[in-house]
Amino acid sequence: MKNFTRKIWGSVLSFALLVSLGTTMAIAQTTISGTVTDAGTKETLVGVNIIVKGKVIGTITDLSGKFTLNVNQAPPFTLVFSMVGFNSKEVEVTGGMSNLSVELAESSIMGQEVVISASRVEESIMKSPVSVEKMDIIAIREVPQASFYDALNNMKGVEMSTQSLTFKSFNTRGFNANGNVRTVQMIDGMDNQAPGLNFSVGNIVGISELDLESVELLPGASSALYGPNAINGILLMTSKNPFQYQGLSANVRTGIMNESSRTNPSTGFYDFSARYAKAFSDKVAFKVNMSYLRADDWQANDFRDQSLLNGSTIATGSLATNPAYNGVNIYGDETNVNMFSIAQQMVAAGALPNAALGVIPQTFVSRTGYRESDLADYGTKSLKLNAALHWRITDRVEAILQGNYGFGTTVYTGADRYSIANFNMGQYKAELKGTNWFLRAYTTQERSGDAFAVGIAAQGINEAWKPSTTWFPQYVGAFAQAKLQGANDATAHGAARAFADQGRLVPGTPAFEAAKNAVTSRPIPGNASGVGAQFVDKTNLYHFEGSYQFADIKWADFVIGANYRIYQLNSEKTLFATDENGDEFSIKEYGGYAQGSKRLFNDKFKLTASVRYDKNENFEGQWSPRVSGVYSAGNHNFRASYQTGFRIPTTQDQYIDLVTPQARLIGGLPLFRDRYNFSGNPVYTLATVTQFGGAVLAATQPNSPVYQASIQQATQLAIQQATAIVTAQVQAGQILPQNAPAAIAALVPSLVPPIAAQLVPANAAAANKDKLVTYQPTTFRPEVVKSYEIGYKGLFSNRLLIDSYVYFNQFQNFIGGQVLIQDRNFNPQNPASALGLNLLSANTRNVYSMPVNRTEVIRSWGWALGADYKLPKNYSIGGNVSYNTLSNLDELAETGFQPSFNTPEYRYVINFANREIAKNLGFAVSYRWQGEFAWQSSFVAPAVSSQQLSVMPAFGTFDAQMSYKLKSLKSIVKVGGTNLFNSTGYRQAWGNPTVGTMYFVSLTFDEFLN
Repeated sequence: MKNFTRKIWGSVLSFALLVSLGTTMAIAQTTISGTVTDAGTKETLVGVNIIVKGKVIGTITDLSGKFTLNVNQAPPFTLVFSMVGFNSKEVEVTGGMSNLSVELAESSIMGQEVVISASRVEESIMKSPVSVEKMDIIAIREVPQASFYDALNNMKGVEMSTQSLTFKSFNTRGFNANGNVRTVQMIDGMDNQAPGLNFSVGNIVGISELDLESVELLPGASSALYGPNAINGILLMTSKNPFQYQGLSANVRTGIMNESSRTNPSTGFYDFSARYAKAFSDKVAFKVNMSYLRADDWQANDFRDQSLLNGSTIATGSLATNPAYNGVNIYGDETNVNMFSIAQQMVAAGALPNAALGVIPQTFVSRTGYRESDLADYGTKSLKLNAALHWRITDRVEAILQGNYGFGTTVYTGADRYSIANFNMGQYKAELKGTNWFLRAYTTQERSGDAFAVGIAAQGINEAWKPSTTWFPQYVGAFAQAKLQGANDATAHGAARAFADQGRLVPGTPAFEAAKNAVTSRPIPGNASGVGAQFVDKTNLYHFEGSYQFADIKWADFVIGANYRIYQLNSEKTLFATDENGDEFSIKEYGGYAQGSKRLFNDKFKLTASVRYDKNENFEGQWSPRVSGVYSAGNHNFRASYQTGFRIPTTQDQYIDLVTPQARLIGGLPLFRDRYNFSGNPVYTLATVTQFGGAVLAATQPNSPVYQASIQQATQLAIQQATAIVTAQVQAGQILPQNAPAAIAALVPSLVPPIAAQLVPANAAAANKDKLVTYQPTTFRPEVVKSYEIGYKGLFSNRLLIDSYVYFNQFQNFIGGQVLIQDRNFNPQNPASALGLNLLSANTRNVYSMPVNRTEVIRSWGWALGADYKLPKNYSIGGNVSYNTLSNLDELAETGFQPSFNTPEYRYVINFANREIAKNLGFAVSYRWQGEFAWQSSFVAPAVSSQQLSVMPAFGTFDAQMSYKLKSLKSIVKVGGTNLFNSTGYRQAWGNPTVGTMYFVSLTFDEFLN
């Protein structure tokens, strides 16, 4: 693989040299120099971008607003002057010019942005064929949040899931998730996903805000041009070119994070970044970036009981009221057993008297757990480094060598909570690009560092201190002793837990830390020394692609492109399955696309059609067509589109093999069905087993016919056993014959409970065995969506900008999790196996969670409306509202399917700002609100999720900032706060941290600041 990669990169660089050597000598050299000023203030403008139209050659104005450009071309040609916040201007050059004076007028007309994401070619955002959201440099600088990534939440239809301060997942149009695999995040054309996880780790290894030129977001299906997994949207971030953005810039940001339920409610955070770029000539330029953030993270502190065992509820359950308590952010307490089953084993072994069975109820009890703050590393940090070398080989060809490296510590939520300590990832790119084509090769190298699963770590600490095989019998024995002495249930449970927990490891003590370090340093699943919680991920991604836009075809515009990708899985056998040779798998996929667009009806209508084909070696190939049309009448643009998107199952969906506190996670490929003997040892869905278990439980209640019949049967058997025992005693001379009837009568009551304990569940299971239906796996396929959208974008009186859309989605082969139950000790000759009773106990069953395709067609729809209005005196007001819903939710509920839509129906944002309320002084405020919704995921306890009790409450946040330009220092001071006036904080997903209030102050220096 490494040799293959070197060959590809070598080919790219060799091509660059050939282009350079093959370039013909310049016909002539033309020199242009001059000054660029602000048309309104007459002040010189520094950092104005000046390029030759149709080429990559160009320069910028210096600190005096002056420029000099040498062009290897004889006139005539056109220079394009552009700068964010100003209208672009084209100047035709007819000969050598000196002292050229160019004035740029400040942009006063809304909707003038140019985007490339919608069609992979430059076009007006007003005439984009699909919905596009954009932030430019000024918008990024003036957001009322602490970072631009937080400000994504202000975009129309965007929602976030905050898993930690530095790890946030964005989403659009439903099916939100932590570590969202349905959206794609790209930085300078590189997919920013961690290849072993298949999702972007927020911006922890992303891009520095100082180096960010623009952000473009395409909500909804985007596979037609961007390939797999952009099924819910794609985020494209573009960094600053060192030719166009030169000089030194730096930022210092600090402040206070406050949330009352944290271990330390108020803590500081510190963020520093710097950027330097320099063009040595018109040919060569470089840039370097560094940013570092450190803080005490938000804490996950939801201690509600999600077990729902023993009659507990989320609202009232606690360790004091429910011995099987399983707190949302308490770990290690997922391990639970039925006390009565333990008592039966102890009676059979002679460790408890028969009488104990009469005082021990059918009650579940769990081990005592630890809080997340006792286990996870909340000392979050993020270091981002970037360097790039740009070489203009000719006036039309530019070569780029770029490296991005990120290192950090954070926490994220999957099937478990994961402490991602010292995680690092590097992305390295070689690229050639012209004005209408590019060739790109890059690799992503992921290293998980000291990451570990928090829930598994807690279980491992408990097991290292005292194995569950010891702890539970101690608990049951102490409980029985207390009950036999006359204690009530609550007192007996308290005494039992206190006895079993004697000597328990206390967080913060050397013994606890030693056990924690031992468990978290052992890879999953562990070894003879004990449980392992560390997961290792050293997966690499290699990606090669190219695109070409035909410039010589006059009657239509055409773009073609292709890519090839390899995932090289490497978890050192902790996350992924291995083949028959013990090696982890590699996954290869490729794709290509073609797009054509044609302007009709006097350029008022633009028709665009594209098609893409993608093939992954484990799945059938996928076609993704898109057709769109835009009709423009003045400043009013009406659009309609049909497109398909698809999601190839992730690397984990394909090959994961990981034990978690809830289940063993396995991939959906056929090899796992064979590996875990689904054909020889049948599996059942959780819904089937739950239905069966509920029926069995109901049949064991004293008022049920099965129970009554079982007691009668147990009484008859007890009489038979008592008669045999007393007869033997009479024959041995231990009892007089005349006393035998009384002896039998006295013995029967003590024999009935243990006999009934065997008969009742067996008879209850036999009476309901028909409710167990064997699960039959189906072929695993990519997920597909068909999306229809209509939209409008219009400008009224150059002051009011309206943007709206309505979409309709149909998902087929929807990929969702399926929980399967299997008898761990399967033996058809054993009654517990034959009757299905082994499926009801955590000690005698295997629980698998695997991705499967649903047979249901899932339909969703929604709409969004955004409006921005320019008020007098530079004030602006705007906002957006969005609506998303599943249109066939009731139909899905009837099948028991949990689609994990995880999206509020309504959310809205209101913005109010003035970039210059007084000279050099500006402000921005925003209010964001979203409604409540039920969160479903593998982290949520199945009983809670199936009953949709995992409700995320509605909340609103108010953010504000004020900024002041210190022009003499070329700096901007910014003071602000997020989530102001919200004393309780908010959570955006089940099990995620509570986000409090953040106050910040920042100072930004930019050598080319205007």
